[in-house]
Amino acid sequence: MPTNPPAGIPRVIPYLLYENAAAALDWLARAFGFEEDLRLSGSDGHVMHAEMTLADGRIMLGQPGGDYKSPKQTGHRPVSVHVYVDDVDAHHERARQAGATITAEPADQTYGDRRYMAEDLEGQQWVFAQHVRDVSREEWGAEQSV
Repeated sequence: MPTNPPAGIPRVIPYLLYENAAAALDWLARAFGFEEDLRLSGSDGHVMHAEMTLADGRIMLGQPGGDYKSPKQTGHRPVSVHVYVDDVDAHHERARQAGATITAEPADQTYGDRRYMAEDLEGQQWVFAQHVRDVSREEWGAEQSV
C-alpha cells in the first residue's frame, strides 16, 4: 500500500505561478539555491509543471492559465513563501547578487528568527529566515491556542 504523502514529500507544498516557468526554474536555482527535481513540458515546450527542492522543503510551479493568475498578471501578491535556511545573511547576499529585489534587509525578530524578505523575478514574495535564539511564546506576545 502506498504511503500518503509519498515518501520524502512534505504534506504542505506551495504551488507558484510564473509567466515564464522555465526562466523561474533557472532563476530560483541561481538566486535562492533551489534544485530542480522534475519538469513536465507541453508539446509547445512551455513548462506545465515543475518541482524544486531546498533541503527538506519543496515547491511546485507552473504557468498560469484559465482562472489562475500570477502576481505579474494581477499586480498583487496573494501569498508569501517562508523558508528556513542555514545562513540567512549568506543567503541574502546570494539573492542580492542574483538580482532579487530585497524588500526587507536581514534583521533579528522578537520571536527568535533573523529574516529578510525578497521578491523574485515575477513578483512572488519570499521570506528567508534562520532561527537564531529560542524565545518563549509569552516573551514575544503570542497566545497559546486551545
